Amino acid sequence: MSKRDDGPDELHIASLLVHHQAEARDAIQHMVDTSDGLEIAMADHTRSVLLQESADTRGLMDNVDRLRDLPGVVSVNLVYHHVESRAELEQPHIQQSPAIRSRP
Repeated sequence: MSKRDDGPDELHIASLLVHHQAEARDAIQHMVDTSDGLEIAMADHTRSVLLQESADTRGLMDNVDRLRDLPGVVSVNLVYHHVESRAELEQPHIQQSPAIRSRP
């Protein structure tokens, strides 16, 4: 995953639902193995859920297009897409406890 020189330093996180014929599983696995930021979260014979992390929307959409072009892939649906600045991700996370209510 490389940082774009012409835009903000962001992390794009997405999940994709891929419907495919059973014989497409090996091609999908090969694409995941040779793609940066792409992984299979779960799969069965004709459906796969993929997770994608990329530096920009272009990286995400390039992989969507590549998946759609694989023989045996029926559809690729973007289920979730979240964008976060890397600076924000580097900030410490402070978890607050739920308010404790006292009884009168």
